[in-house]
Amino acid sequence: MPEFLDWDEAQAVCELPPRGALERSYHVFDAPSVHAVNAALASGRPLLLRGEPGTGKSQLARAAAERLERPFVSQVVDARTEAQDLQYTFDTVARLAEAQIQGALGARDSEAVRVSLAEERFLAPGPLWWAFDWNEARQHPKPHGTPEPPRPDGWQPGDGVVLLIDEIDKADSSVPNGLLECLAQGFFRAPGGNTVAARASRGPLILVTTNEERALPDAFLRRCLVHHLGWPSEEAELRRALMRWGRAHHGGKLGEAVLERAAELLARDREAARRLDLNPPGGAEYLDLLRALAERFPGQEGEQLSWLEEISRFALRKHPELAGP
Repeated sequence: MPEFLDWDEAQAVCELPPRGALERSYHVFDAPSVHAVNAALASGRPLLLRGEPGTGKSQLARAAAERLERPFVSQVVDARTEAQDLQYTFDTVARLAEAQIQGALGARDSEAVRVSLAEERFLAPGPLWWAFDWNEARQHPKPHGTPEPPRPDGWQPGDGVVLLIDEIDKADSSVPNGLLECLAQGFFRAPGGNTVAARASRGPLILVTTNEERALPDAFLRRCLVHHLGWPSEEAELRRALMRWGRAHHGGKLGEAVLERAAELLARDREAARRLDLNPPGGAEYLDLLRALAERFPGQEGEQLSWLEEISRFALRKHPELAGP
């Protein structure tokens, strides 16, 4: 298994096979992202990925797992997420129900009751548990926990895991604050006296993304390496970067003229959004536009070019101020 990522521009495109609910996709590596991932691997620190939506933050984590031949474990954070959810879940309701059943049956064997109500029976591993100690997590597979993730052929738990904590800015600041010691020390404590520690010979690669909806605590930032992803500000460079993405995803279905014209339209609409202080369209919208053309007019470049601007209104202009005629 590779210990670090190799940077080779000729091999920048990484095919991502379908996994579970994730569809087949492609990621285009760049040198700064490769160096940032390698720095996180070498330092043992989480890598915080900052940048506007659609810059490939989440996909970078999936691509790193593919190239490093490691399992990919992920959890999307939302407003209800608590720090503990990333470590484990404890089914208090099921334990209470079990206690009530034992009481209703008039159980007299105190040892049997103790075993049936042991905290470990109601404990399920979260994504950090899988990333820290895969073998121990396998001993606690409960319905409400994270199921055992798929593993690449030949992988062993000592080879390490890639964990994505996605959109951490959606949660209250108590979530990143609650993860400070866990991420810094490489362990956490779970009910039943369990201490879950990073035991693999190769520690987990932890990537955290933010869309900057909420500011993250300074103490959390100090425990991370930070990589800023974004699109080039210069239009010609932006168009070239977008077209690289387009070739990777739809190179066999769309010609260069279509890729270039779509990039021109996105660059135009990004500038218009910025002037109005709106969130601009990015890579995700560009790929949506290309996919609509490729599926609606397969192999028909003339039709694709003819309909490109009309369809771009739906893919690129998400704000009423930009809708236009």
